[in-house]
Amino acid sequence: MKRQTPSGPVVPKGDQATSEISRRERLLLLLAKYGTLIGMGIMILVFSIAEPSAFPTFSNFRNIVNQAALAAIISGGLTIALIVGEFDLSIGYHASLAGVLVTGLIVRMGVPILVAIVLVLLLGAFIGLVNGVIITKLRVNAVIGTLGLGTILTGITFAYTAGKPIASGVPTAFTHIALGRSWGVPNNVLIMAIVVAILSVMVSRTDLGQHIQAVGGNQEAARLSGIAVDRVKIAAFMTAGVTAALTGILLASLLGSGTASAADSYLLDAFAATFLGSATLRNGEFHVLGTVIGVLFIAIGFNGLALVGAPTYSQFLFKGAVLIGAVALSTVARRLARS
Repeated sequence: MKRQTPSGPVVPKGDQATSEISRRERLLLLLAKYGTLIGMGIMILVFSIAEPSAFPTFSNFRNIVNQAALAAIISGGLTIALIVGEFDLSIGYHASLAGVLVTGLIVRMGVPILVAIVLVLLLGAFIGLVNGVIITKLRVNAVIGTLGLGTILTGITFAYTAGKPIASGVPTAFTHIALGRSWGVPNNVLIMAIVVAILSVMVSRTDLGQHIQAVGGNQEAARLSGIAVDRVKIAAFMTAGVTAALTGILLASLLGSGTASAADSYLLDAFAATFLGSATLRNGEFHVLGTVIGVLFIAIGFNGLALVGAPTYSQFLFKGAVLIGAVALSTVARRLARS
């Protein structure tokens, strides 16, 4: 009798193993791309169950967005520097300096509010220019160069304030910038929306944005194609400098004073948000929308922990865990996208 052979194609064992690896990689890639959104949904669900009368309310979500506004502004600028392939570790110290300078100009020197703000923003662009020159012309590693400049900025901040807040005599018109509302929306949120929109359009719709992405993707290829790599990097650092200065100005307005080290903590928040955002909806690529999602993720976590009465140290644990997880997700997404 003839032995009947099984119908259908027979998949070799090697191909089966390859197929299983491919499925596993696709699952990991999906987890990396949507893990932030899934985690955000889980947090919202857990905090809503834990504090049903306080957390899942419109006023609380409005507070979360308002609290995230300044972090989104400074993180958006950092995103541009990261897209171009560099780091900027000076942004937190830079924002602190901007806060004491703008209040000092207004209170000590009697400079009109608008003029003081413009001067500090111009200084922010100049500090970004200095960062860019250090990295591109002096060929100093970005981590060392920006951290070194940030330390210098901290020294200038303490020299200017003697370690004491500039609080007396701050006009109400200045504090109204951050504390006021327009059309029922907090001013900080409106400013954040404008900055995020500008950065998004710049990256995706302008020649500079295309050059920034090209340099970040392959610096040598961009140079060979005629792109002025050094100028593009300097422009990215200047963008980060302006957003850092704007964040410092708004924080000083919110606090009603210029305080040394007030914005230093934004450095870690910004890096956690940008790396978390790079793994959101993209394959480990930094992008402004992802950064905003990352900022909201952190803000929701902080808000929920505060409402459930978690001790203060839990916020540091949460922030550190988010940073480690964000870098891990970004690395996995980037590696799987290239495989």
